[in-house]
Amino acid sequence: MITCQTCGTQNPDRAQYCDECGTKLGFPRENGGEAPVFKPQASEVPTFRVANVTSVGVPPIIEEKIGGENDVPVTGEGNARKGVRATLVVERGGSSGAEFAISSDEAYIGRWDADNGVFPDIDLDAHDSDAKISRRHARIIFRDNRFMIEDLGSTNGTFVNRGRRLIPGSPQPLNDGDEIIVGKTFLRFNLSGQNQN
Repeated sequence: MITCQTCGTQNPDRAQYCDECGTKLGFPRENGGEAPVFKPQASEVPTFRVANVTSVGVPPIIEEKIGGENDVPVTGEGNARKGVRATLVVERGGSSGAEFAISSDEAYIGRWDADNGVFPDIDLDAHDSDAKISRRHARIIFRDNRFMIEDLGSTNGTFVNRGRRLIPGSPQPLNDGDEIIVGKTFLRFNLSGQNQN
């Protein structure tokens, strides 16, 4: 087990980030395995943006674009949202059918935690009654005209199409229709019909 030097939480040996506070782990194992005491620099802690999604995972109805460049304007009908490249849809559980839009180059998956400043783009807190999803669980990346998913050292793992557990820090390609399992939550990854630039 690796003890987080920021909050003292015990994390699995292979974890890269603390499950509780998100501090980057990976201490050098010298001198009998004792980790040095240090405070992480701000650049080492992953950042999360506030998503344009309500607390129950349903995008709010917006008539026009408001604010920053990461806002998702809505045209008023179904999935015809400008800038939406893909969606994640909850497939199993009490909130089956809840949809999350992915419109930026990175979308973090996790559970909201205001006390520790964790505001994932895809907040599954309301869809994870057993708390099997880590606060900072995984992220979806759009790079080189391709989507990938990367586990962030989660406790219960990330799986694609019921394959092997993803190795933290090793992005795996995603295809339209892929099933993603985070904790005990089943999601379906769908590409939008729009042209991917």
